[in-house]
Amino acid sequence: MFLTFLTFLPLIGALALAFIPKEEEGAIKQTALAVAVADFLLSLQLYADFDTTTAAMQFTLDIPWIDAWGISYHVGIDGISLLLYIMTTMLTAISILASFGIKKHVKEYMMAMLALSTGMLGVFISLDFFLFYMFWEFQLVPMYLIIGVWGGPRRIYAAVKFFIYTAVGSLLMLVAIIWIYFHFHQTVGVFTTDIMLITREINLDMIQQKWLFCAFFLAFAIKVPMFPFHTWLPDAHVEAPTAGSVILAGVLLKMGTYGFLRFNLPLFPLASVEFLPYVCGLAVIGIIYGALVAMMQEDLKKLVAYSSVSHLGFVMLGIFAFNHYGLQGALLQNINHGITSGALFLLVGMIYDRRHTRLIADFGGLAKVIPVFTVCFMIMTLSSVGLPGTNGFIGEFLVLLGMFQNEMGFAIIATSGVILAACYMLWMFQRVMFLEIKHPENEKLTDMTPRELCTMIPLILFVFWIGFYPKPFTKTFDASIEHLITQVTPKGKHAPQDHHASVETGIEMAQADTVPHGAH
Repeated sequence: MFLTFLTFLPLIGALALAFIPKEEEGAIKQTALAVAVADFLLSLQLYADFDTTTAAMQFTLDIPWIDAWGISYHVGIDGISLLLYIMTTMLTAISILASFGIKKHVKEYMMAMLALSTGMLGVFISLDFFLFYMFWEFQLVPMYLIIGVWGGPRRIYAAVKFFIYTAVGSLLMLVAIIWIYFHFHQTVGVFTTDIMLITREINLDMIQQKWLFCAFFLAFAIKVPMFPFHTWLPDAHVEAPTAGSVILAGVLLKMGTYGFLRFNLPLFPLASVEFLPYVCGLAVIGIIYGALVAMMQEDLKKLVAYSSVSHLGFVMLGIFAFNHYGLQGALLQNINHGITSGALFLLVGMIYDRRHTRLIADFGGLAKVIPVFTVCFMIMTLSSVGLPGTNGFIGEFLVLLGMFQNEMGFAIIATSGVILAACYMLWMFQRVMFLEIKHPENEKLTDMTPRELCTMIPLILFVFWIGFYPKPFTKTFDASIEHLITQVTPKGKHAPQDHHASVETGIEMAQADTVPHGAH
């Protein structure tokens, strides 16, 4: 029940806001923040009580719902979903705090943010196909409203494009879910939508797996987004309000990578191995393409948006490495990207609030005027680049290490993405923060406020915590990774013989470049 309470607490908070008069904007903002912060703090108890030695689902609740159809309210968390769940609660609280400057329809905005949180959290805990699809579709509505009502000049276009792209992929996934539902009844004799039961018992031949893999692939590839299904993302990011961009990059994109881990790999293992070259090929193209396009951007927000296409390519490479290094790096990079890209969108929003422009050419010399902001921006820039000592380095290192073991060619090409990331991020930072002040408006800018600092400090702490000591994070999904590998590949085919030893070795190799000898 505790997991259900945490998931629906934001929605309860949204309903509570409905009874506060819209004129009392201060009370509305404070109530929404209190609900989000409480949800985050309570979610930390999940981490404290989580058993890292098992791959089994924990905090489960299975209540019959529609017995005639075999549908139940079945929820739980394992190592794959735990950190994503906690990160969602954290970014929701940070996003609401960052939204205190909203002046248009404040009550409705805060209700949409809290409702969105429940939708996202529900996706990560659903162990029933019907329940999963409900949450998957539900979270589209508040995000559509956030972009369409509180977004920029082209907000309607961006919101409709976001909704249509995601809905088309979702409908194909729904067709696949319905086919699995009836096929499972024909072969096993049971009507059920229980994900865990179907994953254990379903028997599909290669042709069936390929078609179903493609249906799920399209839904999740659009969400990631992978090349060439990424075209909705830059528009959505640019037009969304700051908090919308934070949630979009920090959580919604992770639903795509989570879907591959939860569904494609365990349900369609033969097809996953068969399609490995194609998925990795698209991931590598996305890494290079995203980096090159980001390098050419004149708008700060678009640059960060295209960098997400590049960084999520590394996550997909790690997933399809099919070994412990790669999967561990993919899961860690999921969290890293949420922290770093979320922080970068917050920083871009802060500077936009002051200058009402995001064009790189309109800045220059900001380091002399707003030094605290510059330091925060520098930390997140270096994290995005993957500098040793930051979270980005650990994730990318493990992904590339895993891919080198499996498909060396893809790993070598993907490594160029790290170099390109350094090029476009550092070049952008130089043009924005250094050089001469050419515009008089930049001389009068004010530095970060205490509220803005409160949104950045937690993210900065995680950048260095994961960068120097990732073990508290990686240990949560070690057992789940081992179990997933046994589901996808024959024993010993791709995975190292001693998974635990290989993981510790990988982390130690990564930390050797970040931590002085003897500091572990």
